[in-house]
Amino acid sequence: VSTQSTWGAKKVYGVEATKVSQRARTLVAANGLSDVVEIIQSTMEDVTLPTKVDIIISEWMGYFLLRESMLDSVLVARDKFLAPGGALYPSHATMSIAPLFNEDAVKKNATYQDCMQDWFHFVRETKAKYNVDMESLTTAYRNEQQDYYLQTATWVDLSKHDLVGKASQVLQLDLNTATIDDYKVVKSSFSCDLHSDTRVSGFTGWFDVTFQGSPSNPAKTPHVVLDTAPGAGSTHWGQQLFIIFPPVSAMRGNSFSGNVEIKRRKDNQRLLEVRMTHSITNPKSGSVLHGPVNSAWQIQ
Repeated sequence: VSTQSTWGAKKVYGVEATKVSQRARTLVAANGLSDVVEIIQSTMEDVTLPTKVDIIISEWMGYFLLRESMLDSVLVARDKFLAPGGALYPSHATMSIAPLFNEDAVKKNATYQDCMQDWFHFVRETKAKYNVDMESLTTAYRNEQQDYYLQTATWVDLSKHDLVGKASQVLQLDLNTATIDDYKVVKSSFSCDLHSDTRVSGFTGWFDVTFQGSPSNPAKTPHVVLDTAPGAGSTHWGQQLFIIFPPVSAMRGNSFSGNVEIKRRKDNQRLLEVRMTHSITNPKSGSVLHGPVNSAWQIQ
């Protein structure tokens, strides 16, 4: 986008790789903006533009911010096309996590246990009726069910009342200066003080982005913030739920702490895997009350 807005700009370039670009052209023409807005069907990596631009706007955020890896293309656009003194919107992003307790972890484990009981019944019946031994597939079946029910993150729309401890930021990005190496593998320690006697059945992850602009072209204050935290309002991003089973009992003042790693899956770069080493500790005494425990999940 050149200069200030769609209605005040000299020229607007819309870049879209899919056939959605054709629908966008229809909308542009229907609204009498074809002389200003040009829709180009291309990837950002392949597109060419005749000029630098003053503003880049992109809705690149995925679940837990980084799923789909679309931020890569925004940084390509910035490096190729953003004029000196230009601005990106949104311009800043953070990722946060917090411990929680709700019944979802209990329900998912119960469903997993039911699936295993159904399998054991199937194995017994198949042996008894047909003299076919299916037991050799039990380990593979169990691993598949654990992966699906216990080690795959779930989309949720949580209330702030589901949280049992304070949030901890695990990533901060300034898109004006960020590189892929800043987020391709996210590693962070965290410490979340618990605010009630409770059980911890997992943790949740979310993001926020701020429309702050750049140092040379800042947005007006107060800055617009898109916040997907529990209780901040429903969005299609929601939050991601990572369950821990069985839930861990803890007391007010204890800390849910450890280290987390978030990285792209080797088999599909658009998806994520999350690994965490977590403990429940007493900050006053320094004693470890539970753990450390190593857990892993995937975001599909």
